[in-house]
Amino acid sequence: MNTTSNSSKSPVYCPVIQDMVNSGVISNTSVGLGTINMAMVCLHGLVATFSILENLLILGVVGLRVRRSVISVWILNLAASDLLASASLPFFTLFLARGRTWTMGNTFCRVHSSLFFLNMFVSGFLLAAISLDRCLVVLKPVWAQNQRDVRLVTRVCGIIWALAVLCTVPYYLFRDTIPRNDGGIMCYYNFVQYLPAEEFDLKTLCGVRQDALAFTKLILAFILPLVVIIGSYALVTVEITRRGRNWHSLRFVRLVVAVVVSFVVCWAPYHVFSVLEAMAHYRPSLRKLVASGLPPTASLAFLNSVLNPFLYVFSCPDLCAKIRQSLSAVLESVLVEDLGDFARRRSVQHSISTSEVLLRERPANKVYSLGGDE
Repeated sequence: MNTTSNSSKSPVYCPVIQDMVNSGVISNTSVGLGTINMAMVCLHGLVATFSILENLLILGVVGLRVRRSVISVWILNLAASDLLASASLPFFTLFLARGRTWTMGNTFCRVHSSLFFLNMFVSGFLLAAISLDRCLVVLKPVWAQNQRDVRLVTRVCGIIWALAVLCTVPYYLFRDTIPRNDGGIMCYYNFVQYLPAEEFDLKTLCGVRQDALAFTKLILAFILPLVVIIGSYALVTVEITRRGRNWHSLRFVRLVVAVVVSFVVCWAPYHVFSVLEAMAHYRPSLRKLVASGLPPTASLAFLNSVLNPFLYVFSCPDLCAKIRQSLSAVLESVLVEDLGDFARRRSVQHSISTSEVLLRERPANKVYSLGGDE
């Protein structure tokens, strides 16, 4: 059996990573900055800018202009998670602009990747919690009326963020900057870190760690939330249908369903390729497929942070009205301030002009008086 110990002094990587280091074909950091890459840089830059602005707008309007309620707490936390993911996009754009090589250091490599995974876990957990919340409101209205309040939901959101941070820790620890033989630098998994003291089989260790991370995020961040969401809304639909009401009339349910559909469409391809990435450890024939498919699916996952604010606006007329009011108030404030500044400048200029006229006239009068006295 091929064994390796942590006392080895030569650089050691998992077999899949070693292929990336040697050839650069598998890594998404190996392609030069051509026409297609330049288009991707521009697209990611526009998406990053727009996503940050719209999520800040949602946070500002909901946080400052909307009365604090259970629904507003859910939306605030979803928007905060999306903003974190959006904030990492400019650095990914910089990574693309520099020829798909990471130049921002090892620590920031870990932080940047962790924001992506943190958003993944928080989004899944929040959507599951929101679905359960709506289910309890419909199935247990008396309990919801007595127990469900802003304080309780805020605590639930705090627990969700804490669990998401805990789930993100392994992805932070195993992220690393790995130099390639072609001169590029990857920001990627390095499972040959924190090695056991005893002898171990390198391929087995890498496979176990790769599988653990791939299937943990698949189960915790996608499958379990999806099961909870489908189960909750199935119960909601059955109960509302039994009461003879049209469940589509519930505005917030429509919002949540739209957000869930966006979540599934954006995240499902990424999780599929993450599983294929784990399988590629045992089946080298899959590595080229993973190399070509994983980067665009990761970009698609980022798109979820852009779509959610649109869903908030178009599914919630009240929120849309608040946004229009807020933007109108801002524009009105700016306009009034600009008009005030303009009026003050005109007043100052008029005072200066009047003073100059008086100064020009005063010496002439003074000379004439002196002459008359003489």
